[in-house]
Amino acid sequence: MSYEKVTQAENGIIIGTKQSLKALKENLVKEVVIAQDADVRVTNKVLTLAEEMNVPVYSVDSMKKLGQACGIEVGASAVAIKR
Repeated sequence: MSYEKVTQAENGIIIGTKQSLKALKENLVKEVVIAQDADVRVTNKVLTLAEEMNVPVYSVDSMKKLGQACGIEVGASAVAIKR
């Protein structure tokens, strides 16, 4: 499950769509996790760029659970796992 990937990321994580996009552009990301209940307009840019850069994209069902896996008290729509 991808929640475990987030909690066990050895090199750290980047939380949020804007930060994930920036990290993808800088080639710092090995995987991306997207919450299925997030607004598609918010996550679409991350998905598109990740696919263009051949970065694996995983999906989870809940923004709230993804946020908890990141150690924050709010939901997270996208999380990038650093290389």
